[in-house]
Amino acid sequence: MGGIHYRARAPLRVGLAGGGTDVEPYASKKGGAVFNATINRYAYCTITPTNDNMVSVYSTDYGKFQASLDGGPLKLDGNMDLAKAVANHFNITDGFKMFLQSEAPPGSGLGGSSTVIVSIIAAMCQWQNVRLTSMEMARLAYKLEREDIGLKGGKQDQYAAVFGGFNLMTFSDKGVNINRVRIPQDTINEFQYCSLLCYTGTPRESATIIESQVEKFNKGQNEEALDKSKDIAFSMVAALERGDINTVGELLDESWQYKKQFSNKISNPHIDSLYNAAKEEGAIGGKVSGAGGGGFMYFICRYDRKYSVAKALQKMGARVTDYMFEPEGVVSWRYPHE
Repeated sequence: MGGIHYRARAPLRVGLAGGGTDVEPYASKKGGAVFNATINRYAYCTITPTNDNMVSVYSTDYGKFQASLDGGPLKLDGNMDLAKAVANHFNITDGFKMFLQSEAPPGSGLGGSSTVIVSIIAAMCQWQNVRLTSMEMARLAYKLEREDIGLKGGKQDQYAAVFGGFNLMTFSDKGVNINRVRIPQDTINEFQYCSLLCYTGTPRESATIIESQVEKFNKGQNEEALDKSKDIAFSMVAALERGDINTVGELLDESWQYKKQFSNKISNPHIDSLYNAAKEEGAIGGKVSGAGGGGFMYFICRYDRKYSVAKALQKMGARVTDYMFEPEGVVSWRYPHE
């Protein structure tokens, strides 16, 4: 007798401007704004119901976990908490297997863990026949990841994974607003052509970077840099809407200078030398995606210099990644299996 696989796929994202202003307490106190775009790199979740009362989770990044569903809520203890928090929320008592796979390593700066939890929630909704609006799903992902599990970070990742595409997100004590940015297809094609994404080869622990950013904010040491970064998010959207990629690159460069002031852990000599090499070869601007400290770097290059920039970065040990912008957010489906 065959069964059903319940699957979901959520896109990872590149932060373009304003990242860091979606982190509390800044977001509630002063209002944050982030401009980001999803890419065709995904986190996948498959749920396969079983005939017992066991849960078994296998993740290509985090290893294995198995437990009985008899003993009440699963304990959040740092092992597979994303899967456990979702199972607890939906009060799952029927046995199931879960397979998790992400196309970006943990600590990559592409919104990994938030994208994973969004894929788990979407697959779980598909299995349990629960309908959530996009806003409800993103809010739930944020609540489970940041509040219930206590993973440190901002608010943009869960919303990017759910909504997909180019979005200007604003954050305040009243909640989150998602404004889809309508960019002409020709501009997206050109933007894609001039964009370069590379893996620095060093993952990073975003929680410690975010802690030091919050500490500096509470001491009044990076407030101006955060304010400026927020302004750049709006300027960058305007530049992209009018098709001015050069200005987008210059704004990216400017925002990187401010981002480095959020915390002394955001850059390091290796990142600085990669950045300088890219600029020398014709990158207009760039930044580290995510909290900083390693992971992926994103550059906008003059179209005829992109190849030279890529070569210079590869020489220094970075891996250039092919990707496309992804207009769609999370999707889920069911598929029969033997």
